[in-house]
Amino acid sequence: MKNILVVEDNEQLRRLMSMRLAKAGYRVFEAKDGNEALAVLEENHIHLMIVDIMMPRMDGYELTGELRGARITIPVLMVTAKGTLEDKRVGFKVGADDYMVKPVDIEELLLRVEALLRRARIAECHMLVVGDTTLNEEALTVSSKAATIVLPQKEFLLLQLLLSYPGKIFTRQALMDEIWGLGSETDHRTVDVHINRLRGKFEDCADFALQTVRGLGYKAVIS
Repeated sequence: MKNILVVEDNEQLRRLMSMRLAKAGYRVFEAKDGNEALAVLEENHIHLMIVDIMMPRMDGYELTGELRGARITIPVLMVTAKGTLEDKRVGFKVGADDYMVKPVDIEELLLRVEALLRRARIAECHMLVVGDTTLNEEALTVSSKAATIVLPQKEFLLLQLLLSYPGKIFTRQALMDEIWGLGSETDHRTVDVHINRLRGKFEDCADFALQTVRGLGYKAVIS
């Protein structure tokens, strides 16, 4: 079970987010400002933080900056009423991983939390082994007994994501959001092109296959 820390001074919103996160299967911790959040972090292993910006004592910018200064890489999703481009720029500059503007759509919040946790899981494992095939994230290589292939970054990340969750169906939009970023204007056909290229390169691979799920998207199947 993943541990999520909700740092929000508005008690009603904090409780709402906590309730929905708990219902989605997460263990939730709460703090009403940055100081309380640091105390929670000292006593618990937290996998992701949802952080408001405008809080008393220590705001979200200060909290996130302090974490990154201490080389703590917990994913941080900022949730705030401050929605200008400059506000977002400051948030990302201090180390936020994602940004939502109030009023918060809770369903979208859950999707973003899931995506951030998925990215964090992949980032923790620079090597992914599937049968006799090894993916090396640092070198962008896929190695097997037959050969080692260097992939373009987007192709590698796409293959890595699918193989990290064998059997899970990803829609084209989900793959776009994960690999090209939320809000990307790249056409969905780009995903199809990349999948076809990967299939061509690994058509003889006995360890996995990339399958189309008609009307839904794609999934990786492990042999």
